[in-house]
This record gives sequence, C-alpha cells and structure tokens, in this order.
Amino acid sequence: MSDRMTAPWGEYALARFPEDPRDRLRAWDASDAYLLRHLTESGTPLDGTVVVVGDRWGALTTALAGHRPTQITDSFLSREATRANLERNGVEADSVRLLTTRDTPPDRVDVLVVRVPKSLALLEDQLHRLAPAVHEGTVVVGTGMVKEIHTSTLRLFERILGPTRTSLAQQKARLILCKPDGRTARARGNDPWPYRYELPDDVGLLAGRPVVNHAGVFCADRLDVGTRFFLRHLPREQGPGRVVDLGCGNGVVGTAVAVADPGAEVVFVDESYQAVASAEATYGANLPDAEGKAEFLVGDGLEGFGPESVDLVLNNPPFHSHQATTDATARRMFAGARRALRPGGELWVVGNRHLGYHVQLRRIFGNSELVASDAKFVVLKAVRRDS
Repeated sequence: MSDRMTAPWGEYALARFPEDPRDRLRAWDASDAYLLRHLTESGTPLDGTVVVVGDRWGALTTALAGHRPTQITDSFLSREATRANLERNGVEADSVRLLTTRDTPPDRVDVLVVRVPKSLALLEDQLHRLAPAVHEGTVVVGTGMVKEIHTSTLRLFERILGPTRTSLAQQKARLILCKPDGRTARARGNDPWPYRYELPDDVGLLAGRPVVNHAGVFCADRLDVGTRFFLRHLPREQGPGRVVDLGCGNGVVGTAVAVADPGAEVVFVDESYQAVASAEATYGANLPDAEGKAEFLVGDGLEGFGPESVDLVLNNPPFHSHQATTDATARRMFAGARRALRPGGELWVVGNRHLGYHVQLRRIFGNSELVASDAKFVVLKAVRRDS
C-alpha cells in the first residue's frame, strides 16, 4: 500500500517492500515526520555528511535525498524499499549512498539521524561503529515512537556519544537529542559485539558447540526456546541434498544439518546482514574444514532460487515486522518454499501453537503434518506434491 508522508519541504509517496495490496501497514510513522520537522525548525545545517541509521522503509532517506545522505541498514528489505521509494518519487538513485551494517561506515559524520531499532544490541553496536566518525560539532538526533524509547536507549547514547535528553512527545513520537563530547569518547570502551556462547546439552548434535551472534540477531545472548525445540526434532536420514535454512538467524539449524550430514549442500538465507554474518561465523566455528561447502545469502526469502531447486527447507518464521505483528512474512516464506521445492521436497516449520501455521500450510501446500508439539511450540511438515 502506497501512502504519502508530508515533510517541511515536500510530500513523498512511500510503500513497504515488497509492496502488497493486502498489507495495510504504512512505510512511515509519526516519528519520521517529527524528526524531519525538527531538522527544519532547529535550523540544522545539512550541507555536511548526513548519515541515516536504521531507516525502516526509506522514508527518512528519501526525504533527505537532496542532501546526499548515507543510509546504513541491517535489512535487505529496507534497502530495497529505499531504492523503490527513491524511484517512486523521481529521485536519482546515486543521490543516496546505501551501506549495510557490515560495511565500513563513513570516516566523518556531521549529522547523524537514528531511527531507534527494536534491538538495543544493534543500536549499541552501530553507535560504537559510528562513534569514531562523530565529532563535537555533530548533530545527533534519534527518533522513535514513545513505546520504543526507554531509559536504556537514552543511556546508550549517553554512554557512547555524549549527554542526551529527550523532546516532548508529539503524536506519540519522541526525539532523542544527543551532544557528543570528548570526555565520553575517551571513556566509552569497546564494542562488545559479536557475542559467542556454547549451546546447552539438550540440543542433540550441537550440544556444547559454539554459536556466534552479531548484534541485532534474535536472542543474541542465548538460544531461543523455539529453535531449541526445533533442534530436537529436525528431519533425519534425509540423504545428500540441497537444504535451505530460511530466516537463518545465527545459523544453528543449518549448521546442525551440516554436522549431521556432511554431504548436504546447505544454504543459509536471511534478510538481515547481521544474521547472515552470524550464520557464517557459527558455521565456520563448528566446521572449520568445510569452507566453501555452504552458501550464505542476504535476500528476500527464496526469491532468486530456481523452481524445483531445493530438497528441504527449514524455517522458524518471524511474526513481527519491526513493532507490528503480522503473518505476511510467514505466508511469503511458505509460498516461496513451495515454489523452490522439488516434488517430494519438504518444508519443516517451527512456531508458536497459537499462530496456526497449519492453516497457511494447507492452503499453500494442500497438506500439513504435525511432527512434534509441546505446550508452546509445534513443528509442522508440508510436502510439495507433484505439479
């Protein structure tokens, strides 16, 4: 759904990516508009190096494109949304520099705009990575809805960059106003990410093995309970084949497949650059002699995979898009899996019982089998029948 955001210097047609007429969620919110108004009303000079961090669907980057900003994002979908929104508004693509959270940030930042992410760890990591480029004259403005900004959020800005305060709320949105100083720069310490821990003893073949998590990956400091349940109920005796860990996160599921079956061709896919970096590090830590035997892809699910090119898809789908609860991502993952699977190929899914994924699977595959369940989670299997 395309919608229009009004900024002090223009109006912009914006949409999420991929655009879906059934999706009623907007590509911007009051916090984006509040920040843009603040930049104008405060007289913030925008003729230096402008960096936009965490722009969810490209609203801020598109509105600031006249100032040739650098966007830094962890999301492939956000990056593609930015490209599409620039084109939608007649903005030349080369007006904006697009970087990921894994790229080297600019060496100088004069205006730093931060859309507060859901993950406090990702915010911490990105502020640490940008801090050397920030100087005492840098204008630092964060933005988010009131429910997204906590005392811990403000403490991060204050500990890593400098004295921090918040604005009054407008339309349930708030700004974070930070003034970098040299004393904070000298005392901020080192970036604690990535984080490494060993898996618990009740997860089968990977018991006691290392996991590497870059900041922003779901449950970065421990194994989440859904994945723990999934690891106990993965398919066995599949034989060599092409296996996709779809929405791979830190890669423990795909790594478990590779440890169990060295002949399997495992592909790790996620739309998060931090997640794919984590998966590659986890795989390397557990299979140091298997370099080159797995693929690590940042992308939009199984887009780009050929029809009938995969034997097995393993999936723990997210049911949030930033702060919004939605099953749109799961639906697209399931439909993509059906298209990519060979006849007889299987999709295995873990999810909370209440999400009712069996209904979606029956609609898309025509079948769904309960493999395992407990009080909170289910593991489901759907088989791609002959076309």
